[in-house]
Amino acid sequence: MTPSALSNPAVRIRAHGGPEVLELHDAPVGEPGPGQLRIRHAAIGLNFIDVYQRTGLYPGELPRALGMEGAGVVEAIGAGVTHLAVGDRVAYAANPPGSYCLRRVMPAEHVCRLPEGIAFDTAAAMMLKGLTAQYLLRRTRPVEGLEAGDFVLWHAAAGGVGLIACQWARALGLQLIGTAGSAEKCALALAHGAAHAIDYRREDWVARVREITGGQGVKVVYDSVGKDTFEGSLDVLRPFGLMASFGNASGPVPPVAPGVLAAKGSLYLTRQTLFTHLRDRATTQAMADELFAVVADGRVKIRIDQRHALADVADAHRALEARATTGSSVLRP
Repeated sequence: MTPSALSNPAVRIRAHGGPEVLELHDAPVGEPGPGQLRIRHAAIGLNFIDVYQRTGLYPGELPRALGMEGAGVVEAIGAGVTHLAVGDRVAYAANPPGSYCLRRVMPAEHVCRLPEGIAFDTAAAMMLKGLTAQYLLRRTRPVEGLEAGDFVLWHAAAGGVGLIACQWARALGLQLIGTAGSAEKCALALAHGAAHAIDYRREDWVARVREITGGQGVKVVYDSVGKDTFEGSLDVLRPFGLMASFGNASGPVPPVAPGVLAAKGSLYLTRQTLFTHLRDRATTQAMADELFAVVADGRVKIRIDQRHALADVADAHRALEARATTGSSVLRP
């Protein structure tokens, strides 16, 4: 069977919009060129960035493939690919989008060999989220640094990234204060290593953070929620604290005047994205190696609470947008 004849169910969008724009079709797949490989997915990760691309918040040329992470087996490699071989178990979080499929040809640079002890579902659920937690906790730090015992605030602590961050922060000796939208989600964050959890639907989370920290505030806020939490996040930072924004689940943050940062304590503000950190092969591998190590030795466990068939991707998106999920979600081709 020639590569172009291989079955390849894949999801695309031909217009930006709601989950209804997600279409399943059979996409042709060919041989990898120089620096590329062809992977057959065993599992695919689902992330909020997929929603942003679907809605057009992160616009792109149409028609458009979606999906930023996956795990599976290398079927073919192109010229110049030396770090992987046919038959290798691999996983990735990488551009360009296109993991919502059975097979794809893609750049090999950011694809990493997967240790035997890590299952495909786990890998697909952890690459983008785990590498996000890694670059935030390990590479996006306040000017005064982070030391064991320091308080940090993490919004959406019961989500896929949040539950990884709760565990990793505990392993680093940090006191992570998590926010979540229900008592059940708060309990989940606590069970995964959060030192404190605040139900933002029932409590004044700004007042609670101040109370927990004895009025001192936190050194850093990690915020993927966006518009709804931004102003309060600035209010709970200690002087010289860092506001690290990395998502827009409630909508994009409105413009902020630099003078506001001065008035609130000479604060630092950064808008981070994973793919700036995954800038080259060596950095990608080093970050992945650290993630693989904390998962392999049990310091971080990857919780998968939702599994969907690729054909049911619209339902998966609806659940994610409704904040009806906990932990990670995976798609199976």
